[in-house]
Amino acid sequence: MSRRRRLALLSLAVLLLAGAGLLHWLLQPQRLAPALLDMAGNALGLEIAASGIGEYRLRGTPQLIVRGVVVREPGAATPLLSAERILISVPWSTLRARGRELTAVRLELDAPVFDLPAFQHWLERRPPGETRIPTLTDGIRVVRGRVRGDGWTLERIDLRIPHLAPARPLRGQLQAQYQTSDLRAPMDLAFQLARLGEDGGVGIAGRATPTGKDWRLPTRLRLTAYLRQAESRLERVILGAHADYLANSTKQSFALGVAGPLEFADGLRLRAGAFALRGQDAMPALDATGDLGLGDDGLVLDWRGQLARWPAAWPALPPPLGRSTSALPFALAYRGTADLADIAHLRLQRDAARFDARFRLFEIMDWLDALQAGTGSPLPPLSGRLTAPRLEVSGAILEGVDLRMDDPALPAIDATP
Repeated sequence: MSRRRRLALLSLAVLLLAGAGLLHWLLQPQRLAPALLDMAGNALGLEIAASGIGEYRLRGTPQLIVRGVVVREPGAATPLLSAERILISVPWSTLRARGRELTAVRLELDAPVFDLPAFQHWLERRPPGETRIPTLTDGIRVVRGRVRGDGWTLERIDLRIPHLAPARPLRGQLQAQYQTSDLRAPMDLAFQLARLGEDGGVGIAGRATPTGKDWRLPTRLRLTAYLRQAESRLERVILGAHADYLANSTKQSFALGVAGPLEFADGLRLRAGAFALRGQDAMPALDATGDLGLGDDGLVLDWRGQLARWPAAWPALPPPLGRSTSALPFALAYRGTADLADIAHLRLQRDAARFDARFRLFEIMDWLDALQAGTGSPLPPLSGRLTAPRLEVSGAILEGVDLRMDDPALPAIDATP
């Protein structure tokens, strides 16, 4: 072998050894994971860091595990995402495409905390058309997750999505607990989108249990709607729910139907909706139209409608109101905490009689329960005014009735429906 050939072979061997050493150095978890996170962060305009030691697998389908992940906008104080552990499995074809193809096998997140306001801030600053939806052939799994909103959180999230792809049907299962300072609502829901990332049909079915300080409302629900993604709006919403109001020994069952458009850009707002309530015992049957919303300002309800009949479990109306078969139009308004602990306003009419009242809903429910048991006061816990041209009470005929009631536990009048 000539001297020149020996030198060439020696140089090649040195280069191969150097390349192998460099590759070994790059593929060490403590170096590979930060490098990959930097690449992802640069593509998204985010800072992505991991405090834990990364793990990777190259045999078969490449897989990367990172721990102690924090994702934020550059310079932002609040991360938009943090997680104890993230696993991402990506086929070789995606790695070779260098970002042109967004296909992965599986994504897993352990104990992620997702800050919705921070995410919305980042999303608003993204150039139009640069938010791409990846394909995940083996889906997503989230355990012990949490979403933070303004004044509310979604806790204990367990999310399963078996397959995810843009413009394709999306199905999944969500277990979580919605929580505010005065209300919590554990839920177990199945959901479906007709086409991910596009306008289309939406379906949700399952159970939820809104819970206040002294009551629970186990509910079975089913919702269908049409999603308008750009407007953050659900059109043609149809919601059916069967629920039991439980408080101490009280149980009141009812069914609720809701139809109308639902906006979700800033809380939940159903405007100009139609509502149908069918109850038993002390729960009335009514039909109404109006608004219903849940957001940073709590629960907002503004209904105008008609009672089908005076419930038999309510105190009997004196004649001639009790003998009348006329309609019972009403207006009901509530603006307060989500647990319905604040004051509601009611206006109720029959013929020429009119009743205006202010009360706390659950105090009235407790009073009706005690009245049925024979242990309650004959006077309801409310403030209000009843006017009627004529009433018959204990055989006496009263004309030009103007009766006022005042519950000292209620603050002064601030609004009427």
